[in-house]
Amino acid sequence: MAIYEIKANSIDEIGKTSFSQAGLRERYDLQRLLRNQINVISADTLVIAEEFAEWEESRRRIDLLGLDKDANLVVIELKRSDDGGYMELQAIRYAAMVSTMTFDKAVEVYGTYLTKIDSGVDARKSILDFLGWEEPDEDNFAQDVRVLLVSADFSKELTTSVMWLNEQGLDIRCVRIKPYDDNGRVLVDVQQVIPLPEATDYIVSIREKAGKERVDRAGREGRLNLWHEFWSGLLEQARVKTSLYANVSPSKASWICAGSGVSGVHYSYAIRKHDSVVELVLEGEREKNKANYDHLEEHRAEIESFFGAPLEWERCDNLKKSYIRHSLSLGGYRNDKADWPEIQESMIEAMIRLEKAFSPHISKLK
Repeated sequence: MAIYEIKANSIDEIGKTSFSQAGLRERYDLQRLLRNQINVISADTLVIAEEFAEWEESRRRIDLLGLDKDANLVVIELKRSDDGGYMELQAIRYAAMVSTMTFDKAVEVYGTYLTKIDSGVDARKSILDFLGWEEPDEDNFAQDVRVLLVSADFSKELTTSVMWLNEQGLDIRCVRIKPYDDNGRVLVDVQQVIPLPEATDYIVSIREKAGKERVDRAGREGRLNLWHEFWSGLLEQARVKTSLYANVSPSKASWICAGSGVSGVHYSYAIRKHDSVVELVLEGEREKNKANYDHLEEHRAEIESFFGAPLEWERCDNLKKSYIRHSLSLGGYRNDKADWPEIQESMIEAMIRLEKAFSPHISKLK
């Protein structure tokens, strides 16, 4: 499409040009100008690096590396050519290379960039302020990598590839920045051509829905593996100190239990994100369940005295289960794995005390 100037008696077309004809270089002009005004091509984006190349055995460089308001990394590739070349393939490589970047690494990279441009801004505070975070949130940092391709125009081969890649779940956008010569003044027409702006929100919502489903599946599988690993470590420690869990195998659930010798009554460990629980669980036929619970509660003072701390008593009148538990706030499965042995040890010690406190009373339930 052309750009026209409306005059008193005519509508005159403004002549097209190219960046090379206008004497504008790709890196030293176009890239430099856009890094300082990135909103021209990408709203709500913070540039954290220029010519980024911090990986081994590669001389490739990302023109501009940014961060969006959703804490996603943005790989920005610039070309002043009229077809974009093979920039989509190049950008996909870069996206893969930075996909594992952590918050702390981003702060380091941004700090280097700020020093390079002689800025006194604090990198960590600047990123937190931009994201609206009070503290770093690694779980939500760089969950995705967006790609932004910027060129004077794009070949059909490139646009076809990008549209297909977007259908596969990637987020690649093409922004055309077309130069015009207005009697010596260089004007640029900036338009997002893929996806079309009016379709962007719809496409993003579809992608987010599919992405959430993938994350949910991956997140669940990750939790199952974490739980199994946590219980493996706990049982290894426990078998040295007590025979209660001698015949129990690691589980992919958030809890594991061992029998008490009485049907429907068992000792259970439960692990959560940031805390853990040791408990006595009573289940089965409701009337028998509640009768057993009531018998134990009659000895509550004695049991808690022997255990050494108050317990949480939940009769759960409308359920077939009742719980008597002790919560530990030392940590959970989301803690650093280096903290796990201490958490596991505290759970084992609490379980040993729980079993000793309840055992004389449970034997009478028979």
